[in-house]
Amino acid sequence: MLRQLVIPTVILLLFALGATVLFATAPELKPDTPEPIATTVRIRPVTPETITLRVNSQGTVMPSMESQLIPEVSGRVVWMSPKLVPGGFFESGEALIRVEPQDYNNSRDRARASLVRAEAEKEHAAFEHRRLQSLAERQLTSRSQLENSLRVLRVAEASLTEARASYNQAQQDVGRTEIRAPFTGLVRSKDVDIGQFVSRGTSIASVYASDQVEIRLPISDRQLAYLNIPIGLRGALPAQAQPNVVLSTEYAGQQVSWQGTIVRSEAAIDTSSRMVFLVARVEADDQPIPLSVGLFVNADIEGRQAEKVVVLPRTALRDNNQVLIVDKDQKLRFRNIKLLRLYQNDLLIEGGLEDGERVCVSPIQTAIDGMTVNPVNDRAVQSTPAEDSAKFDAAENRRAG
Repeated sequence: MLRQLVIPTVILLLFALGATVLFATAPELKPDTPEPIATTVRIRPVTPETITLRVNSQGTVMPSMESQLIPEVSGRVVWMSPKLVPGGFFESGEALIRVEPQDYNNSRDRARASLVRAEAEKEHAAFEHRRLQSLAERQLTSRSQLENSLRVLRVAEASLTEARASYNQAQQDVGRTEIRAPFTGLVRSKDVDIGQFVSRGTSIASVYASDQVEIRLPISDRQLAYLNIPIGLRGALPAQAQPNVVLSTEYAGQQVSWQGTIVRSEAAIDTSSRMVFLVARVEADDQPIPLSVGLFVNADIEGRQAEKVVVLPRTALRDNNQVLIVDKDQKLRFRNIKLLRLYQNDLLIEGGLEDGERVCVSPIQTAIDGMTVNPVNDRAVQSTPAEDSAKFDAAENRRAG
């Protein structure tokens, strides 16, 4: 009986002793905290510069001068220039249409005969008046006869004036049977043909000048702040204040451009769009390719110069006009900026940054102030870490000062 109790007890004690030894000699496990991996971001060093602001707009090319050809006399069209067709080119003073002149030649001849008759009557009346004056001085004629000769002279002078005016009018009518081009240009449309009777005051063709073209460009009130146009100025701009403009479009399968200037602003503001219209003018003689009327073009207007502006990609902008700065400890810091404008894919900043600071331009979804990052220069030519550190220290000193 004693043997049955002792043996199991010894076995249990041996197991307990072995377990105690195992726990005592087991290695101690310490928790290992993994090191966080820094997010790689693209940075761009701050470099203030002087830039020329630009404003974009669009518009349709229009002629600077357009007229309707209207005959001043009536008659049948007996001749028409072969250039009087839609798209035809003509020179200033060139004959375009001729109306049957026979009736007006006859009227001119009759007016000339009346003028000759009136001149003869006036010469005779003047001679008679001088003769009676001579007789009256010798008291050989009555006063009533002298006064009657004076009346006849004045009537003859009036008839001569009327005859001369009628002759001049008839002469002008003969000249008006031929319609000449008022300027050098192109034909937009015509509404007459040979043999057709045209009436005085009826439009027979539409023509426009080709030496200059104009484009109305809508500009918002905010965009006007970027141009060198005085506030409140209406009408023609002074020559020294006319901004340059580049007009471009895709025409005949290729990209073409033209140089022009902004010459005036329209007085009225469009009530539907609240836009101000600037008028660009292009001189045809200065262009390698003619600018066709009716063409829709894009306009790039040269604005004022802005100094100490930092240009960054649009992706650098965060909420509430902030950007992310990478400090010398490679940590992100939020920075408030003074935004000048957003232009295409660029961010133009006029305040809040110092030369040499590094701005994060990567589109980070979740950015935390003080987050450690791995900066990679976004420029093609990268500076050394020592140069970056020196620039950053200088910027920090300027900010502290």
